[in-house]
Amino acid sequence: MGYLLNLVYLAAILVASPYLFYSAIRYGKYREGWREKFFGSVPPRSGKDKCLWLHAVSVGEVNLLAPLIARWESLFPDWECVISTTTLAGFALARKRYAPRTVFYCPLDFTWSTRRAIRRIRPDMLVLAELELWPNLIAAAKQAGVKVAIINGRLGDKSLHGYQRIGFITDKIMEQIDLIAAQNEEYAQRFRRLGANPSAVSVTGSIKFDGASTDRKNPATRRLADLAGFAETDRVFLAGSTQEPEESLAVSVFSRLSKSHPELRLVLVPRHAQRFEEVARMLDKSGLPWQRRSSLEIEGVNTQARILLVDVIGELGAWWGTAAIAFVGGSLGKRGGQNMIEPAAYGAAVSFGPNTWNFRDVVTMFLSRDAAVVVQNETEMETFVRRCLADASFASHLGQNARALVLEQLGATDRTVQLLSSVASDAVLSRKA
Repeated sequence: MGYLLNLVYLAAILVASPYLFYSAIRYGKYREGWREKFFGSVPPRSGKDKCLWLHAVSVGEVNLLAPLIARWESLFPDWECVISTTTLAGFALARKRYAPRTVFYCPLDFTWSTRRAIRRIRPDMLVLAELELWPNLIAAAKQAGVKVAIINGRLGDKSLHGYQRIGFITDKIMEQIDLIAAQNEEYAQRFRRLGANPSAVSVTGSIKFDGASTDRKNPATRRLADLAGFAETDRVFLAGSTQEPEESLAVSVFSRLSKSHPELRLVLVPRHAQRFEEVARMLDKSGLPWQRRSSLEIEGVNTQARILLVDVIGELGAWWGTAAIAFVGGSLGKRGGQNMIEPAAYGAAVSFGPNTWNFRDVVTMFLSRDAAVVVQNETEMETFVRRCLADASFASHLGQNARALVLEQLGATDRTVQLLSSVASDAVLSRKA
């Protein structure tokens, strides 16, 4: 089966090669980590400590790991944590956030690259964030006696049906997974339907709630607010994790409302770094004064600019703490939404578009608790922001409900670590045997 998959992967790469080359030249993607990805030439681990290998695909999953790593290392200081990722942005953030721990690109799911990576890392347990069912990687781990776990597991209905179409592969994968810590019972049931051992599946809640800061006065947020020159009287409208055309809609809304609300500030945080220049060109065409986040420490604050473009990766979590009014992007297009928990945790008045299937369960919770508002288009976005500016009690009510909901959900990290520690004990015992 492994060698058949090798051929399938190679064929897929060949078909996608024009896009890969274009993305490498145009956006700088896929240029790094080829030896690690294709040949498993990850940094060899020299120490003899027990090892937890955590894999996170991109920025969202990388951020997700923070509370879990902190909790694990406080309980098990004799374990070494190493982190792998797939994307360029995820890799850059992981190196910045988790240094001096070892960070590397995860090998592609070829038999030779996964086996070599396992030999070089020598993990006792492989932990996959959310949903990373790579057959050869999991098989290589199991062949080496490594325990495999999925944490913060989520499995949408569409993904379930897709995996069921290749049941002859997924059945084998699911049999090899020692633990699935699912975000909710709906996801847990889907994992069981996919073939997971029922005794291996538990519901822990979402670690994303634990990773969200609830204190607007945290040092990172205060530093950024001071750097941007935000005053206590400013009302920050932050559009974060945005995709095209969400930034231009937010700018149009700001342009109309700022005339009657001089206290309004706009912060734009595009989801992908390769779009920073595209958004910058859009802002130039708008004719409105604006400034880059990357220029603040060099040029200082431009007092004429009421729009800030955050062209730095990894800061969105702290920037949300400056927001009185929030729009969570990726929700007016086809991406399926982005994480709305972070602005909610700070008590911002949260809005997002109608396309949020990636966070369906979270959205259901927020809407049922009157803790967020769905905006269908630019007109509704403007109506929402206008009401938040004019009606302080409305914005405060939304924000308080959102923050209370997040506080109620805390604790998934501890539940996950408890399950992982049980699996880890079995891993150590089996290695000794």
